[in-house]
Amino acid sequence: MFYVYYLNSKKFKDQYYVGYTANLKMRFEQHNKGLSSSTKPFIPWNLIFYEAYKSRKDAKRRELYFKTTKGKKALKLMLQYSLIE
Repeated sequence: MFYVYYLNSKKFKDQYYVGYTANLKMRFEQHNKGLSSSTKPFIPWNLIFYEAYKSRKDAKRRELYFKTTKGKKALKLMLQYSLIE
């Protein structure tokens, strides 16, 4: 399985990260340990949302969509209550 995930910084509420991986648990731990240069300045992270896919191509396509303006708006609408807590 491949996972598309959405992280939100615990310290900096306006900071988020969208990615995809084959091992969600390991990747989330890497983000919180500072092993990813793009997310290290904003640790610790909350895992807010994820989706599972059988195909790597489908997961990658979904990740790229969430990184577009339209995809960002869709995520904010879908997760509006999760992001204010």
